Amino acid sequence: MQTITELAKRTRLLIMDVDGVLTDGRIFITASGEELKAFNTLDGHGLRMLQSTGVQLAIITGRDAPGVAHRARGLGIDHYYAGVHDKRTAFAELLQKTGIDAADCAYIGDDVIDLPVMSRVGLAVAVPDAPSFVRQHAHFVTGCGGGQGAVRELCELILQAQGNYDRLMAGYLA
Repeated sequence: MQTITELAKRTRLLIMDVDGVLTDGRIFITASGEELKAFNTLDGHGLRMLQSTGVQLAIITGRDAPGVAHRARGLGIDHYYAGVHDKRTAFAELLQKTGIDAADCAYIGDDVIDLPVMSRVGLAVAVPDAPSFVRQHAHFVTGCGGGQGAVRELCELILQAQGNYDRLMAGYLA
């Protein structure tokens, strides 16, 4: 069986859920029906660092919220799938579009709707407050919760496994 480091080293595409992963899972709805979500800036910078090393980024989310689309554009997310009810279909399309093998993908999710993709990727990751059934099907469970640095933690794991972390950090000290 491969170690987490060996699985992370292969990652060429990081795929993320949104609610409960990039956010803490809470959805605030204004009187006019607008959805508000809070994103962690540490996650955002982690994604930018990972992307700078050539790893592609994707979001597959069941909800279609304008704020999420705006955040994805702001982060330069390569592939964005919103309002997806069957994540397998979006995942298959993503693999075809990128030409990347499923074994070279990492996915981070928090609920059973994520399992169809988690069960197909090389590195399946869950957040600690995911239901135990989901955590049981993950190769790795982050220490940080969704919207609280879980994605940053995963980005740093991948960067370290691929030998890019120290070089990137040295650039901040130069």
